[in-house]
Amino acid sequence: MTHIPNELNALRTSLIEMISLVINQLVKSRAALETFDNELVDEIARNERRVDAYELKINLDCENILALFNPVANDLRFVLSALKTNYNLERIGDYAYNISTIVNDLEKPIDPECLKEMRIPEMFDISLKMLQLMSSAFDNEDAQLARQVFKKDVRLDEIKMKSNSTAAELIKRKPEETHSILCLLSVIRKLERVGDQTKNMAEELIFHLEAKVLRHGGKT
Repeated sequence: MTHIPNELNALRTSLIEMISLVINQLVKSRAALETFDNELVDEIARNERRVDAYELKINLDCENILALFNPVANDLRFVLSALKTNYNLERIGDYAYNISTIVNDLEKPIDPECLKEMRIPEMFDISLKMLQLMSSAFDNEDAQLARQVFKKDVRLDEIKMKSNSTAAELIKRKPEETHSILCLLSVIRKLERVGDQTKNMAEELIFHLEAKVLRHGGKT
């Protein structure tokens, strides 16, 4: 009697737990940035090691399933998508940690007006919503939920495209905030990448559930 259903369920549980941990990291990185909280940065650094540990565990679990159970069809697609999703989640964890460390490079809190005009809170809201959608999509094996991620990623791209001109205008009005504004440009680039990684996760879930590779025109 094969144990592969139990192994696959355990793998899915680990992925959902890792998504939850990464979401928590992003929430805390936002708080650290907005409140200038160095202690929170230290907490995020400690949790980053947990994210890395999850990545290693999930990779090993995938390798064991492939080696011991020789999965086929839908089961094989799930394991392959899990490997790629695991990588995407680890990268998002890195972005969350890197955003938080910007606090250590600043001498004073970021002007709330700069945060708002650079649309940082909006980008965090969108990124977190995308990750929450993916958590639900994984939990419920729901491809339609995963598809909602794509439209939200477009909004992140639009904000990033306008960010340089917004920053230039802000620097003219608030030259004393130049360093903070340049740091916010870095935050925007990282949050845009969070969106890209989350979109990759959505594509992998759809590949698992529908055998469609979206990045190559939906070929089966």
